[in-house]
Amino acid sequence: MGKVFKIIREYVGVLFGVAITAFGLSWFLIPSRIAAGGVSGLATVAYHLFDFPVGLTMLALNIPLFIAGITILGAVYGAKTFIGTITLSLLVDLFQRWAVPLTSDPLLSAIYGGVVTGIGLGITFRFGGSTGGTDMAAQLIAKFFPTSVGRALLLVDGFVIALAGFAFGPELALYALLAVFITTKAIDVVQEGQSYAKAAFIITDYSDKVGQMVLTKLERGATALKGTGVYTGADREVLYVIVSRSEIRSLCQLVNEIDPNAFVVISDVHEVLGEGFKRL
Repeated sequence: MGKVFKIIREYVGVLFGVAITAFGLSWFLIPSRIAAGGVSGLATVAYHLFDFPVGLTMLALNIPLFIAGITILGAVYGAKTFIGTITLSLLVDLFQRWAVPLTSDPLLSAIYGGVVTGIGLGITFRFGGSTGGTDMAAQLIAKFFPTSVGRALLLVDGFVIALAGFAFGPELALYALLAVFITTKAIDVVQEGQSYAKAAFIITDYSDKVGQMVLTKLERGATALKGTGVYTGADREVLYVIVSRSEIRSLCQLVNEIDPNAFVVISDVHEVLGEGFKRL
């Protein structure tokens, strides 16, 4: 029963994410002629130049890519990708019937359209779904040409934005680049979570004392990792500590009091799960 509920939840999550993506396209990007890469960008160009329905055009482009992907790359595209692809096309055309542009400013459209579509795509990816499109085209290109999928995706999206530049002018192409950047960042936030914690690697000759102070003063855990200095060849412990952003200054002061010569590396951390942070 739990497995069935999990599957249902994942498909509902995919559909919810696709609906948000369709909203962002229909209310912001398409009316403002912002073709932010991908199949939706091509469909936006076709809509404004030839009055082709955006959703139907997306479907016409995605189905051959989906078939080619299964035939050449194997069954890597599951039911969630198929459902996500079909549903997005249907919802875009459905939403466009009632879509009233919320702004006539292309900058606002690029910003809010990028955020909304990015959130929708992030939710879709988080539940294991996909909306097809240029991801499939990029994998096909990488299959036959000596390039990575990432570079192929950049090439395909760059071609779409360049085409939009010829069709709508260079200014709207620049807005499309902005929308792509914002969409990517929004996807990362949904996928990885906001950066709300910090990780610190602490290399010190007083690891025991620092570790105890972290436990007692900050009430945080610490993990001692075995390390060896490449130059000196000496064995020493490296402390790995996760703290909240508000605690990072206190951690640095604590280490400095014990060992002013300590070496500390601090980085952002996403999705910290476990005691003291989010529940698993």
